[in-house]
Amino acid sequence: MRGLVASLAAAVALAPVVVEYPLPRPGAFPHDPAVDRDGNVWYTDQTNSYIGRLDARTGAVTDYATPTPVSGPHGIIVAPDGGVWYTANFAGRLGRLDPATGAIKEYVLPPQARDPHTLVFRAGRVWFTSQGANLYGVLDPATGEARVFPASTDRARPYGLVTAPDGTLWMALFGTNAIGRIDAGSGALRLFPLPNRAARPRRLVADARGIVWYTDYERGMLGRLDPATGQVREYPSPGGGASAPYGIAITPDGRIWYDESARNDVVAFDPVTERVATVPIPTAGAVVRNMTVDSTRGRLWLALSGTSRLGKIEVPPRAP
Repeated sequence: MRGLVASLAAAVALAPVVVEYPLPRPGAFPHDPAVDRDGNVWYTDQTNSYIGRLDARTGAVTDYATPTPVSGPHGIIVAPDGGVWYTANFAGRLGRLDPATGAIKEYVLPPQARDPHTLVFRAGRVWFTSQGANLYGVLDPATGEARVFPASTDRARPYGLVTAPDGTLWMALFGTNAIGRIDAGSGALRLFPLPNRAARPRRLVADARGIVWYTDYERGMLGRLDPATGQVREYPSPGGGASAPYGIAITPDGRIWYDESARNDVVAFDPVTERVATVPIPTAGAVVRNMTVDSTRGRLWLALSGTSRLGKIEVPPRAP
């Protein structure tokens, strides 16, 4: 009996929960999070046009105003050199914040790239999507020059963007049923159609084997694309067809985590066992548009846009 009680207590202790961090600035709208090498969480406050930094050890928050007023910062990443890059979604710019000084340098994009969305850092250059403009592009910070490329499908709405472990660039085309692979040398786009014409991939991640996982926001599905074969598998989200899967991440143990934005739940999917666990977000109306992983410390960070909070899940090892 004593052993059973101890086992149950251990199971309860390991059950994932969302810990919330309220942000002090009134009306804060954290859109995307990113983690630096020290475990600090950087985020975009889109409504107030600030870049924020949460010290995960103390809970202290520091704000940095973007140089362009009403810039609407959206996506955010931490580059290998520690620089914090963001998209100024309302102003057609990319910005780089120096965490040592707080200084921000902005890069004006070509006028057609009016709404930069999500960004990634690859081989010294910053790639980005521009949803409403139906474009994607790349900025060379050394020269300040940017190139943009039209999506090959009308109203494709380039959205989520990730770099796979092998350096391959993958893009979700939220306006159509396709995932795109970008050639980083030429900028050429190869489409991988999804079999259901109603599919609408919004965010995506790539695992260690190069498999691309995506949230199908429209149909309430988690999708899996094998680029080697083009094969697609779909897994119904536990919240059903109207659960609106959105932000997605993959933890070092290989589990896929994503948000059911219409249900205020985070889902953990184990691709080995195909087991699913659901973690409720304490405060209603969160809508996790994006999430990121602190692999060093075993943490999953969530931008709880609708409730002016950040969320943290301590990610335990995969259950046996």
